[in-house]
Amino acid sequence: MYSGQKAFWSETPAQAMGDLDTTAQGLNSDEAKRRLKAYGPNRLQPKKRSDPLTLLISQFKSPIILLLLFAALLSIYLGDKADSIIILIIVFLSGALGFWQEYSAANAIEKLLAMVQVTARVLRDGREVDLPFEDIVPGDVLVLNAGDGIPGDGLILESRDLFVDEAALTGETYPVEKVVGTLPPETPLSKRTNALFMGTHVISGTARAVVVRTGTDTEFGRISEHLRFKPPVPEFERGVTQFGYLLLEITTVMIIAIFAINVYFHRPVLDSFMFALALAVGLTPQLLPAIISINLATGARRMAKEKVIVKQLSSIENFGSMNVLCSDKTGTITEGKVEVYSAVGIDGQKSDKVLLYAGLNACMESGFASPIDAAIKNYCTLDLGGYNKVDEVPYDFIRKRLSVLVAKDGINIIMTKGALQNVMDICSRAELNGNIIGMGEARPLIMKQYNELSAKGFRTLGVSYKDVGQQSRIAKDDEYDMTFLGIIVLYDPPKPGIMDAIKDMSRLGVTLKIITGDNALVAAYINRQICSADEISGGICNDRVIKGTELDHMSDDALMAAVNEVNVFAEVEPNQKERIIIAMKRAGNVVGYMGDGINDGPALHAADVGISVDSAADVAKEAAEIVLMEKDLDVLARGIEEGRKTFANTLKYVFMATSANFGNMFSMAGASLFLPFLPLLPTQILLTNLMTDIPEMTIATDTVDLELVDRPRRWDIGFIKKFMVTFGLVSSIFDFMTFGVLLFLLHASERQFQTGWFMESVVSAAMIVLVIRTRKPFFRSHPGKPLVLATLLIVAVVIVMPYTPIAPFFKFEPLPPVFIVTLAIIVGLYIATVEVIKWIFYRVVKF
Repeated sequence: MYSGQKAFWSETPAQAMGDLDTTAQGLNSDEAKRRLKAYGPNRLQPKKRSDPLTLLISQFKSPIILLLLFAALLSIYLGDKADSIIILIIVFLSGALGFWQEYSAANAIEKLLAMVQVTARVLRDGREVDLPFEDIVPGDVLVLNAGDGIPGDGLILESRDLFVDEAALTGETYPVEKVVGTLPPETPLSKRTNALFMGTHVISGTARAVVVRTGTDTEFGRISEHLRFKPPVPEFERGVTQFGYLLLEITTVMIIAIFAINVYFHRPVLDSFMFALALAVGLTPQLLPAIISINLATGARRMAKEKVIVKQLSSIENFGSMNVLCSDKTGTITEGKVEVYSAVGIDGQKSDKVLLYAGLNACMESGFASPIDAAIKNYCTLDLGGYNKVDEVPYDFIRKRLSVLVAKDGINIIMTKGALQNVMDICSRAELNGNIIGMGEARPLIMKQYNELSAKGFRTLGVSYKDVGQQSRIAKDDEYDMTFLGIIVLYDPPKPGIMDAIKDMSRLGVTLKIITGDNALVAAYINRQICSADEISGGICNDRVIKGTELDHMSDDALMAAVNEVNVFAEVEPNQKERIIIAMKRAGNVVGYMGDGINDGPALHAADVGISVDSAADVAKEAAEIVLMEKDLDVLARGIEEGRKTFANTLKYVFMATSANFGNMFSMAGASLFLPFLPLLPTQILLTNLMTDIPEMTIATDTVDLELVDRPRRWDIGFIKKFMVTFGLVSSIFDFMTFGVLLFLLHASERQFQTGWFMESVVSAAMIVLVIRTRKPFFRSHPGKPLVLATLLIVAVVIVMPYTPIAPFFKFEPLPPVFIVTLAIIVGLYIATVEVIKWIFYRVVKF
């Protein structure tokens, strides 16, 4: 096995490949499989296990469940076998229910993630194939192009104008040029220009490299091991954790008090202990992880049908909470299909020479595959024969231009195209109608064309040239003293129906903000064109445009004050996108960022929700939490609606757990203090918990009222506490009413009391879900069929159970008809009261 400790950058490519026992044609499949087994998957962290046994065991890891199992086994040892075996069976059934739901959810998510897996191109069996990052092994030969992520540390075998962004590893702002070479072993990380590292990505150029280190052996892996870096916990997960701690605190205090008081009244210690633990199980929403998993997985599946793939389940809540979406206009507002409108000289007249030089530049470049180059090649119908490529200086995001050295008839000419200002900066003269004039005279003419074209929504590229005689190699330093030739005029039309799409986003409470590198005049034109059809309150329609140069002179506080008012940011540099997004977050927004470019990684990480598209550069897809199969606002709007439905259904379970269930358990705890017997036996409490769990498992398929998806909502633990106190109190009032009726009106025996209380408790908890699942009167909101059927099934089973042969196992006995009728009246009054309280609650407490 190759030693990962070697300073591989001090070796020649031949030495490194010899040490790795590989060739320039890569590994064969059998050897790659052997190495994958030996080195392990190429991951920084072990994959979270979701095998059946691990998931099943995890259902019983709660300290309260473990204590209950211990108490049941102790009870068996002491001779009380029947009740203890029933307790064990119920606990196992509850665990099996949670296991089945979580296992189904895990399998569904694995299938979805496979659709947007980030891959690397490698040579296997002498052929180029795309493989997931985690299947890359030492000895693999990578084939790299602009936009590719680098899956491991390696040595460059060959390169052509290769520039790599290493900011994530070294903090270096600008891309680093990489070349074949050999360096001393002590060369610092940032100076290893012959090596590539995991966590970085290619900006421009091409290369082949041999992988030397993978996983935690990489430089990136070592840093992550030392720092133990954890990504920020999403608001949804924080909220669930806070909710869990809240119930844990209440449960701990209650079971200690109940156990102590029951022992004080000289009740059997083991029975009191089992009763207290059973109450704790009832109070603790142990199915919350399973409910959340199945809700999020169901939501992810529904979103996938709308062409929205969720990579990180917890991001669904942030996706639904999003109130600001930032995006480039290209492909979102516009078609994203750049077309050449014309090629003109500095006087605005059409020019075949401008088109010829731009066409040669586009056809002969071999670096980053640009849609602009494709558009120029499609538009240019001129004969390019007789011209030969000699050399090139590829495009990069600092120079913002591309130069090609072309030979014809013994003369070599540098032909350069790029951002207009960047091309003008390297020119000392210009061509006008075949004559050469100075830039002092030419600049006003060029700027006149630029302003007129930009005001009409056209994008512009500058074209320049220089005769270099017999020079056969060029570099960036040769881009000077050039002749400005003319302008390529580009057009990217707005998408049909974009106005309706923006209306839909506005209806959902999401403001669209454009962050583009295009000039301010083009951005303002697109803004005016979209807004001309109709004015959208709070939407994109706002005249002010902030330019990148203005951002450089704005303090963070000034930017934070401006971002809510301004909806278009133009002439923005890639590193400024992140600053804009952070300012929006500081201003109190939940921000989504849609990016698909090589330089969008930092902005995607900074946003609350990083959104990319399936066709995006690997670095953008890897950084995103949501991946769209189509770059379309309609797709995004449908995804947001599904995200909000998922969040709403998750909250339904939380509301249920903090109302009827909590009220019932609290009431039993109180009743045990003054009754001469336990209001419910431990087996009966656990059976109550199991019965009420079954309808709750169908909540993921429930329908959601439109008013719950019409605007962004966020997790609010304060609101949940108010809900718990209000509806838990109502539940407890009716519980004590039931106690009074059973004891003083119906004169129930101990077994009748427990049977009647069990029936009322389960039926009321099951039925009340249909009430609290909606803000409307329950009869005006139609629940999902699975929820209705599960609720009716549980109600029927509970009513029939005391009359079946299994009743003695749970210490139930048949009740007289008057008991059933009386309990039905109490449940009906309870439902009616909750409806009234609900109407008042939602008018007083806002959420």
